[in-house]
Amino acid sequence: MSTHKVTVEWQKDMAFKGTSGGHEIMMDADEQVGGHNLGSRPKPLLLVAAGGCTGMDIIPILKKMQVVPDYFNMVVEGVVSEEHPRQYTSMHITFEFRGKDLPFEKLQKAVSLSQDKYCGVSATLKKAMPVSWEIKILE
Repeated sequence: MSTHKVTVEWQKDMAFKGTSGGHEIMMDADEQVGGHNLGSRPKPLLLVAAGGCTGMDIIPILKKMQVVPDYFNMVVEGVVSEEHPRQYTSMHITFEFRGKDLPFEKLQKAVSLSQDKYCGVSATLKKAMPVSWEIKILE
């Protein structure tokens, strides 16, 4: 078993600097609640992490299948509860691909492998809420 460790250092007001593997991520609140909009809000970073994790699975899987899209993008949406704690109640990922003669069944297999077997972020989030996904091949 391994452990990940990050640091989150208060900068000023509502701003915090997260450091992971030597990379910095700024987080802040908007001006209405005392922040200065110096970075992302923490909650959406969960969605970014989910997209990054599954994307880093999918590309190598597709390369092994000899499928390399011209374009690959993920739109990750989280529905936030109205009551406190304001948490995600569901997440939906739209996998967008563009390329010539992309085999849908291979795209679907790569996404399924990531979502059902490999992506640790999605696996963690699935314990807290429903996670759904779809594939779109863009023209």
